[in-house]
Amino acid sequence: MKWKKFRIKTTTEAEDIIISSLYDIGLEGAQIEDKVPLTALEKEQMFVDILPDGPTDDGIAYLSFFVEETKEGGLVMNGTPVEEDEILTSVKNELEQIRQYCNIGEGSIVVDETEDIDWINNWKQYFKQFYVDDILIIPSWEKVKAEDADKMIIHIDPGTAFGTGMHETTQLCIRQLKKYVTEDTQILDVGTGSGILSIIALKMGAKHAIGTDLDPCAVPAVEENKEVNKIPSESFEMMIGNIITDKEVQDQVGYEKYDIVVANILADVLVPLTPVIVHQMKPGAVYITSGIIDNKEEVVVEAVKAAGLEIVEVTYQGEWVSVTARKQA
Repeated sequence: MKWKKFRIKTTTEAEDIIISSLYDIGLEGAQIEDKVPLTALEKEQMFVDILPDGPTDDGIAYLSFFVEETKEGGLVMNGTPVEEDEILTSVKNELEQIRQYCNIGEGSIVVDETEDIDWINNWKQYFKQFYVDDILIIPSWEKVKAEDADKMIIHIDPGTAFGTGMHETTQLCIRQLKKYVTEDTQILDVGTGSGILSIIALKMGAKHAIGTDLDPCAVPAVEENKEVNKIPSESFEMMIGNIITDKEVQDQVGYEKYDIVVANILADVLVPLTPVIVHQMKPGAVYITSGIIDNKEEVVVEAVKAAGLEIVEVTYQGEWVSVTARKQA
């Protein structure tokens, strides 16, 4: 299937108004390209190891709308045949009306053709099985080779929002978990995402895991990965909410319950997390952190020490750092 792409050059201040107006004439699902900095909330909800510095906002935005193209070359919008010129006329009229009371900038329209891409599954071509030492991490849609049958095998389908375990920060955490997990381990996984760290800990013999995350999408991701890895439902529980600021989440997670807390998140999140999370840790518990770019190492180390924890080990992979600490027994 092919689509006609109508790309409008406008201003960031006019984005929402234009999208709303064009929605009224039948154009839906706008793709927005701009250089507006992320808000604090958006940064908090980004599930990446570190946010890159973005370009300076220049006030320009591009809005793209897509209309289905038939095999015969015609266009269909909301099930109704429509001509390209008809769409262009409607869009231009809407833009001129908006221009009367809002700065829409250039307001130019470029029409292009684009192939239909399965955006939901297209990323899978980049995720292949790999090892972290003796652990084989494999996509849930790939089969295990006969020669790998005796390995610890972790099946992961991260979906479109969470990590696969390929990133250095996740691997740093996995290697630390191997050192500390026992059959009695109660683990708290902050920012659990796909659930990979908790699932690996449970496969290593941990007794129970609780994962917290800000994104509700983590719930189905974790459930799918629990099922494919044959993790009993009661062994790995999920909670959605901000454990740093939400007392209700802190209470639900519980106090002085965990032998290991693992947090593979941004250094800027680890700093406010650490003085809170010490209350969830048992005396003598281990705190494993990563997601720390090398120039943030000292910031995290100081936050860990300030919370009364003893640094046990600092490990490195590439430009990434893992800080492991222990609560006083």
